[in-house]
Amino acid sequence: MKVPVSWLKDFVDITLSVEELAERLTLAGLEVGSIRYIGVEGADLVWERDKLVLGHILKVEQHPQADRLVLATVDIGAAQPETVVTGAPNLFEFVGQGHISRLGLKSPFVMEGATVYDGHAKEPGVKMKLKGREIRGIMNRHMLCSEKELGLSDEHEGIILTTEAAPPGTPLVDLWGDAVLDIDITPNMSRCASILGVAREVVALTGQKLRYPDTTLPPPSEREQGESLVIETTEPDLNPRFVAILIKGITIKDSPYWMQRRLRLAGMRPISNIVDISNYVMLEMGQPNHAFDWDALRRRAQKYNSPPVGGTEGGQGPVKIITRLAQPGETVLTLDGKTHEMPNFSILVTDPQGNLSIGGIMGGGETEVSEHSQNILLEAAAWNFINIRRTSQALNIKSEAAYRFSRGVHPSQAMVGALRGAKLMVELAGGKIAGDVLDYYPNPPQPVTVELPQEEVTRLLGVELSLAEIKNILESLEFKVEEIEADSSPHASRLTPHALRVTVPDHRLDISTDPIIGQADLIEEIARIYGYDRLPVSEMADELPPQRNNESLDREERIRDLLVQAGLQEVITYRLTTPEAEARILESVDRRSYVTLANPSTPERAAMRQSLLNSVLEIAAENTKHHQRVQMFEVGHIYLPPKTDMKEEIDEPAVLPEEQRRLAVVMTGAREEQSWLGADTAPVDFFDLKGVVESILAGLHVDNVVFSPTRQPAYYPGRVAELSVNGQSVGVLGQLHPHVAQSYDFKTNSDWPVLAADFDLDRLLAQVPAGHVVKSVPRFPPVQQDIAVIVDEAIPAEQVQALISQTGRPLLTEVRLFDLFRGEQIGAGKKSLAYSLTFQAEDRTLTDQDAAKQQQKITQRLERELGARLRG
Repeated sequence: MKVPVSWLKDFVDITLSVEELAERLTLAGLEVGSIRYIGVEGADLVWERDKLVLGHILKVEQHPQADRLVLATVDIGAAQPETVVTGAPNLFEFVGQGHISRLGLKSPFVMEGATVYDGHAKEPGVKMKLKGREIRGIMNRHMLCSEKELGLSDEHEGIILTTEAAPPGTPLVDLWGDAVLDIDITPNMSRCASILGVAREVVALTGQKLRYPDTTLPPPSEREQGESLVIETTEPDLNPRFVAILIKGITIKDSPYWMQRRLRLAGMRPISNIVDISNYVMLEMGQPNHAFDWDALRRRAQKYNSPPVGGTEGGQGPVKIITRLAQPGETVLTLDGKTHEMPNFSILVTDPQGNLSIGGIMGGGETEVSEHSQNILLEAAAWNFINIRRTSQALNIKSEAAYRFSRGVHPSQAMVGALRGAKLMVELAGGKIAGDVLDYYPNPPQPVTVELPQEEVTRLLGVELSLAEIKNILESLEFKVEEIEADSSPHASRLTPHALRVTVPDHRLDISTDPIIGQADLIEEIARIYGYDRLPVSEMADELPPQRNNESLDREERIRDLLVQAGLQEVITYRLTTPEAEARILESVDRRSYVTLANPSTPERAAMRQSLLNSVLEIAAENTKHHQRVQMFEVGHIYLPPKTDMKEEIDEPAVLPEEQRRLAVVMTGAREEQSWLGADTAPVDFFDLKGVVESILAGLHVDNVVFSPTRQPAYYPGRVAELSVNGQSVGVLGQLHPHVAQSYDFKTNSDWPVLAADFDLDRLLAQVPAGHVVKSVPRFPPVQQDIAVIVDEAIPAEQVQALISQTGRPLLTEVRLFDLFRGEQIGAGKKSLAYSLTFQAEDRTLTDQDAAKQQQKITQRLERELGARLRG
């Protein structure tokens, strides 16, 4: 939010420098992201005091030699007025009117030698030094400025015309020099999304007094005759308050320059006086409002009111304003010219004839204020912030009103916002209030009160503040505070007079009604204003509790380290997805089993995921647009339906989902990155993925590992395996089915496989031993032997290897498969497996005879149990 300091000064005297003010606000929770200086020291263009002044236009005459130029006679407080040659289009209407000093028109006057921005330059920020020159026979040494030449905005259609009360010759830097604070409003500080809200913070931080804007309206005796208006709401929880004021006889014109300048500094574009007042009040008070064309509402009322007897025209019944939920398929034409189909949870402002606006978000096009409007119905209402947020996101409308209402505006602010807007419309548009202020407020909330023990403040802040200090801080924030006797301890036997009863001001929604949370909220306010930087650093005086390792987390981190060592990159993905996205990888999807968000930020993030692999596949596919080799993993949670025997309890919000830790690995592309040293650029296959998994298991010192063939719909048949550890199924790994890979839109070569692994991490980590045996480096050399056996095709190589390892212990230290052969030489339905065997003893050097004996023992067992025979 952009906050001009000059506007802030309307409500509070600022005794600090702009930089000090920004620092104090930032430390108190209103982070000032940047400061924009205008005309003063620190600005890109500093306005020179003696060369940029306010001029009073006395007369405008036609240039004798040019139809598109005029001569402006300007009083700048000197002995004689100056004449300026200008082509400003907004001065031509005053040509021939003679002496116009009575109009009080003033404009920035730039003297020869001053530096300003070049208003005709195409690129922004180009400066020029004003030099006198003859224009069509008349010497011109000075100029009148547009906003672009002063750096106020990009507006260059005409010069600035204002009716400022300052005398001619006033230095412009004294009049309009300014600084604009760009404040990042966090959700917990949404009450400060207005100039008045920031001013309240400045008051509390500096000890100054707050000046409220004038909201007084003329007495009933000075008002116009009112007209009949009925307000009705079918959803008071969504629309707790609706205030309406009728202003008659307004004149649509430009708003005064002081208002236009403030709106531009705050980031809004001036349009007309009525629209500008509406925006001005929203920025100033924090209460959005909307102006309806009353005559348009009146014409609509003639259609829905009963016609008189014997007549064809509508009756003269009351104008009806109804707020209600949208009906299925209902649409609204908004001020931006777009037609929106409304979700059924959104609230609309309507009449019996149709829709008028989207409540709390944007007005409708059929009753908007136009240049012909004469009578205005000003509305200021309160809306449920969750409903406004949902509707704004569903319709993708990001209006200033929705920004404020979606963060919470107290219903009490509707009245003050309406009164302020009506007063300005009377003053600046020439209108008159008609009738009484209509206020529909069926259920005003009770004031929030919190009892705050002094010792609780001391306990949480670590600094002892007196009751008087606490009271002063809270009262500076407009809390009402009284000292009470309160039981500050749950075990206290008597009352202690060291507590305060605090009543929350009606503009705040952030103080909880819960006694404990409310105390914490108040203490946070005390800490903000007292100063976080003033809180002492307190060291723990108690004995430290016993320190214990988190074994599960340590093992999880160990897996991450092992995967990174294997060359994979870790990713962290969103835990939110949609059932439709996960249907690509899951065998079956039941939408009812998902934990869904009531108010998702985007439709693609509406449900808690039930597949980690889907998340990693989405990221991997996206990365293949930029990289030919992608190897990544993630450790994260999925959210499964709770384990219960009662199926209907799945939909019960009190039942939490089962959070399961998973490990997902995805690999695709070339085996190695291309290099001038050469590289294996063949695509990765199943055995590359299996090797990565085996490196993890070896690093975790997990034994009794089995890879067994399995079938999974998402994987390529015959290229997927189930991983079991100590008889427990841990997950699957293999090559994705081409159709599944295609659904994720991988951009690698279509012939290259996509490998994936999906493991139950909790189950895997449960098999990690608490410790493992570490052997010393062998002192005696190993003996290598090779063996080739012919077995049936159906016997897995892993079964053969396991039998070799069991038989050869303890001298057999390593078994490695290095060749697989099929052919006519060994017969149909057979395969030859060649293994390299390493024998090694810890206490002696083995001979070839020792190795031969071990090999013979292995061969005999293979023949006996598997029917294997040696291959010569």
